[in-house]
Amino acid sequence: GESSKLFKGDAKAPVVPSLQAAYNRGRWSYSFNFAIGGGGGKCAFEDGLGSFESQAALLPLLGSEMGINSYSLDSYMRGRQYYYGFQIGAAYKITDNLSAFVGGRLVYATTNYYGYVKNISVNNPVGGEMVGASALFAGQMASYLEQAGQLTAAAEQAAAAGNQDLAQQYAELAQKAGAAAKQMGTLAVATEDVTLNCDQTGWGFTPIIGLDYKIGKFNFGAKYEFKTKIRLDNRAANSESAERLAMLDKFRDGRTVKEDIPALLTLGAQYEILPSLRIMTGYHHYFDKQASQEGDSQELLESGSREILAGVEYDITDRVQASAGWQNTHYGLTDEYMKDMSFNVSSNSLGVGLGIQATKRIKVNVAYFHTFYKDYNRTTNDYNGIGATVATAAGQATADALVASGMLKGSDSFTRTNKVFGLGIDFSF
Repeated sequence: GESSKLFKGDAKAPVVPSLQAAYNRGRWSYSFNFAIGGGGGKCAFEDGLGSFESQAALLPLLGSEMGINSYSLDSYMRGRQYYYGFQIGAAYKITDNLSAFVGGRLVYATTNYYGYVKNISVNNPVGGEMVGASALFAGQMASYLEQAGQLTAAAEQAAAAGNQDLAQQYAELAQKAGAAAKQMGTLAVATEDVTLNCDQTGWGFTPIIGLDYKIGKFNFGAKYEFKTKIRLDNRAANSESAERLAMLDKFRDGRTVKEDIPALLTLGAQYEILPSLRIMTGYHHYFDKQASQEGDSQELLESGSREILAGVEYDITDRVQASAGWQNTHYGLTDEYMKDMSFNVSSNSLGVGLGIQATKRIKVNVAYFHTFYKDYNRTTNDYNGIGATVATAAGQATADALVASGMLKGSDSFTRTNKVFGLGIDFSF
């Protein structure tokens, strides 16, 4: 009876570590980096997702002739993603002003998705109490099948007696009972418990090139990370039931899933206003539409993602440095692309930092940033593709009519919150 419902996912990443090292010798600089470049935490939706519940929410509509007007269910979803990156590279000082870098990153991806939709119940048309939907529909199917058998036998008897009109009437009633039995059977299967438990693993490699140019008080930099081709291999337990939901088909056991990391162009510039004061700006462009995703969902994007950044650093003393920064992130999202299992929304982030030279060789950095996310709102006439469920249960003509009438219309509002603390230690040898 509620017009809206909140599905809240709590994502936790207590620690997201990274390690950087560089060794300089003459005109060469050799570097190593280890970081979690994607994912980095767990997210749990204690009440499941709207795309899950929307399937069960159809039951009062499909079962209205039976007197069904309410439903209940237990639903849960949890996801975990870690994309580990191991990077090595070398930079060479071509001139006193110009340096070039080439390197590569080995990416290991590991994810897990666990969830369920179970104990789907509807009100008993007879007593009103909540009963298991699958058992109720299975019972109705058996009843309709029995009616169809009796009507078919009656039609045969009427035909044998030479009463063709009566035989035709019985045959038509038997056909309707058979169609009703098929619908009840479809609903009985559709309301069985659904369980998903899928592990995914995959490897990829990212070539990286970069340039750095200094002139006077200016410093310019550019980096290009090539597209990382990744194919995730599924190992799923109890995934057969999840195959009934179209949005879970990508987690089918034994399937290989396309999950490329898009190419990234990074541009940056810094200007030294004073020896103790520096300002900088940057631009990131992710080539999302050229990165293959399962079901070619990248083609649904309006454009690649882009980020604009600005910052300032100030040396308060020889041992203390303060900084602040801003980042605007814009995604080329469309209604068709957005999925509640995994989504982003455009945002603005503000951060502050403090660096303290604790000793001659050790510097401690602390930081905090907060992201202010925008809302992404959409309304569709076929909410989460539930028209396909109606078509399976009641026929395509019925589904088309319900979509056209607005009966399957629904809306979503996506948003996020985020707070991050950072701690870093620099060692110089």
